[in-house]
Amino acid sequence: MKALVAVKRVVDYNVKIRVKADQTGVETANVKMSMNPFDEIAVEEALRLREKGTVSEVIAVSLGVQQCQETIRTALAMGADRGILVQTDVELQPLAVAKLLKAVIEKESPELVIIGKQAIDDDCNQTGQMLAALLGWPQATFASKIVLNDGRAEVTREVDGGLETVAFKLPAVVTTDLRLNEPRYASLPNIMKAKKKPIDVVTPEQLGVDAAPRLVTLKVEEPAKRQGGIKVGSVAELIEKHKSEARVI
Repeated sequence: MKALVAVKRVVDYNVKIRVKADQTGVETANVKMSMNPFDEIAVEEALRLREKGTVSEVIAVSLGVQQCQETIRTALAMGADRGILVQTDVELQPLAVAKLLKAVIEKESPELVIIGKQAIDDDCNQTGQMLAALLGWPQATFASKIVLNDGRAEVTREVDGGLETVAFKLPAVVTTDLRLNEPRYASLPNIMKAKKKPIDVVTPEQLGVDAAPRLVTLKVEEPAKRQGGIKVGSVAELIEKHKSEARVI
């Protein structure tokens, strides 16, 4: 069984985000980039399934600029078998990502697709759901446990009221939550081995997908700075300030 994992290159979660001076987006020049943390969890889960013998090959796929090869190399150093880069300089939005992943999946024919539930740069939480809809496959989102057995999967997922377990036939799309696992660190020997593992490079045009953005960003602004709190002398004064100043009542 093949498992395909999508990995996204994002601004490192330890970096303080800065908005560009022209307010067209977030500053990424000379900023440390890394793999999306939810995608690290997805790679780790695919590797654990391979170690159990239920998955035979793990393929890491990234979409974007040439530097995304570094993100794929990180997945290869963790233990993925090979990588695929869909290279483009176009700003990729969730629907375009889902369409490109669908084209790659139709070419590779994996039985399981695991991706992070969201990316920490845009927090859209859309790609997995869109991909499953385009493929016509079952899906399980926010997975905290995955069990594969005889062409079927059982996924425990986190919902508002607690935990829910869903069962479905493969092939399927699963999106990962934080509590699914703790990703491993890539060892130095594996980092060296990753340099020799193959990465295939294709373009959206070769896949027959129009990746042009459908949405336009008008302006990006930093949130207003939080002001200090004050002490009030009575409950009546607190309620009055909620009405007149905070306007929450």
